[in-house]
Amino acid sequence: MDVDEILKRYTTGERSFQRVNLQEAELTNANLRGADFSNADLRQTRLGKTNFNQACLREANLSEAILWGIDLSEADLYGAILREADLTGAKLVQTCLDKANLIKASLGGANLNRAKLSGCLLIQADFRPSSNQRTDLGYAVLTGADLSYADLRAVSLHHANLDGAKLCRANLSHTTLWGDLATDLSQASLQKADLSYADLNGAILRKANLQGADLTGAILTDADFQGAIMPDGTVHD
Repeated sequence: MDVDEILKRYTTGERSFQRVNLQEAELTNANLRGADFSNADLRQTRLGKTNFNQACLREANLSEAILWGIDLSEADLYGAILREADLTGAKLVQTCLDKANLIKASLGGANLNRAKLSGCLLIQADFRPSSNQRTDLGYAVLTGADLSYADLRAVSLHHANLDGAKLCRANLSHTTLWGDLATDLSQASLQKADLSYADLNGAILRKANLQGADLTGAILTDADFQGAIMPDGTVHD
């Protein structure tokens, strides 16, 4: 099944495209809202600005796909493979990415507000701002996610749940590259998170919960811990 046939079937009301093979296909600016592409082979596809709102892409393979500006809001990408995918400026509001593989993915300027990323692999993922647009992970659920070596400079993680997450050697430092922006972890939950050797220079951690977190070797210069619950359970003044 090729792109033209999928679009034709979609316009006639069909929504089931499970296990379809569209490797290296181009499908930009299309409307596939609510379609089912679970287990589809979408490796190296170009899906920029396509509407996949409320679509199902469970366990689909989107490795190295170009997904800039794509709308995946409220979509189901449980267990999807997005290794080295370009999700710059993507809309991922309330998207389910639990257990997804996003190793080395580009998520600069993406909106992940209230997204679910429990158990997600985000090793070496890039979350830096894009065109002065901050990456929004506010209220996102990242419990148990692996963000080791991830670049999270200037990202908004306020109220995010990072309990048990791995942030070993992650970069969460303040930067002036896109304006005077600090990584915002205010009121985030980081209970038992691994922040060993992470760079938190200038990060905002006001009222964050760091109880049981590992801060071994972490860079904490100018970090704002006002009202935060520290690893030993004490409240920082």
